[in-house]
Amino acid sequence: MQLIGLIIVGLIIGVLARLVLPGRQRIGLPLTLGLGVLGAVIAGMIASAIGTGDVFELNIIGFLVAVPVAALLIAGAESMGLGDGGGSKKKSRGDLHR
Repeated sequence: MQLIGLIIVGLIIGVLARLVLPGRQRIGLPLTLGLGVLGAVIAGMIASAIGTGDVFELNIIGFLVAVPVAALLIAGAESMGLGDGGGSKKKSRGDLHR
């Protein structure tokens, strides 16, 4: 049950993190989910380190830390060209002839 809860919380955190970031992110749902789960785990470790909970026990402090952590992870993934965008741009008609 903890795994299902982590996936649901990770998806919520990933979606909230994407809403916090300006502009449109070109990452798909699987990467949003993965980075949201990673953000939740990192926030859980931070909450555990300061003594407010366990890694798999996401409390309000962990949740408030998880969203910005996931936003940083998503921004990093975007800057590395991960996701649907892949860093490639559509070629214009003039580029096709070269």
